[in-house]
Amino acid sequence: MSERSFPWSGFVLALLACIILATLGTSLVYAALIFIVWIGSLYLVAARPPEVKEAPVGPSFTRDNMADLFEHSETPVVITERDRVIIANLSARKLLGGHIVGQDVRMALRQPEAIRLLARNAEGGAVVRGLNRRTDIWRINRKTLPGELAVIEFVNKTAEADIARAHTDFVANASHELRTPLAAIIGYVETLREDVENLDPNTADKFLAIIQREGKRLQDLVSDLMSLSRIEAEKHDLPDRTLEFSKLAERAAHDAASGERGELLDFKSAGEFVIRGDRQQLEQLVRNLVDNAFKYGKPGQPVTVRLHPKGQNRLRLTVTDRGDGIAPEHIPHLTRRFYRTDPGRSRASGGTGLGLAIVKHIVERHRGRLDIDSTLGEGTRVTVILPLEKDDKES
Repeated sequence: MSERSFPWSGFVLALLACIILATLGTSLVYAALIFIVWIGSLYLVAARPPEVKEAPVGPSFTRDNMADLFEHSETPVVITERDRVIIANLSARKLLGGHIVGQDVRMALRQPEAIRLLARNAEGGAVVRGLNRRTDIWRINRKTLPGELAVIEFVNKTAEADIARAHTDFVANASHELRTPLAAIIGYVETLREDVENLDPNTADKFLAIIQREGKRLQDLVSDLMSLSRIEAEKHDLPDRTLEFSKLAERAAHDAASGERGELLDFKSAGEFVIRGDRQQLEQLVRNLVDNAFKYGKPGQPVTVRLHPKGQNRLRLTVTDRGDGIAPEHIPHLTRRFYRTDPGRSRASGGTGLGLAIVKHIVERHRGRLDIDSTLGEGTRVTVILPLEKDDKES
């Protein structure tokens, strides 16, 4: 027995009591017996293990408890009793409607895959389509509980399916775009090699020019793919440097309008604008917009670039061409990868179909907004809104 567990205060009290009895004339043998019995009882009490009281068993979950537990979950959850819905949280009511409470869950869902899962009255999962909207994809998971209860969880898989489909489309489109110039290069090289001795110099020069053009197109496409990949990887990271945008935009616009097009560029800025941004990406943004404006504007027509403040905290960049314009049904799709309103004209002008996709991701990284307005027969105006970084100096 440890010193800590033995009641030494009781021992001292017993000893003092026996001494007092002895001084009062009580027999020493009798006093000694009292002392021994007293000490023995103290020992037994100290040696007895502490009594552990069991915690009271709480009452099982009531329907109200379960409803409160799941009510504000972002995942739709339904609880059934003998396949009848007794609880549906807020997300489930938004998905399936508040009327499902009290209904047979199979009637509420009306999905063959889900009904087969529920008919087995067992745990498991099923994937259903069109539960709320035609394009939706949901996974339904069922977990059984005692008392003929079951928890049914609805997991939205639509975004994952969209991402997978976008990746598949991107690979297919990229493969097609890469294969076209490669096929042209290989075909003309084979022709040159087969008849190299008898080939007319003018014809050979024409073939070489085509090979050079297709090789340049292939180089531009690979470069744009690499740029898009880098920008997408960084689009959630806000740039940490500040710069003066008007000079950068003017320089990038003149780079894109080099040669004969330089005389048609009309650039004006209403002042200096300091923003937080990535210099290389912003230069690419301006070059892509100005290059697109010249490609799709009418020959000999000017391209207008304007920089203005928008309110107190933002700047507005507009690039306007005088071209044939774009039909309204095409405008929502212009920033998709490889989307072209006129594929033949785009390829003939050297476009890769990635210019506006790159612009969109650069704008998103800089927490800006991209708008495209077009009128058939008059031209197209692209507007970029970027936040200003006031009181900062160019880094």
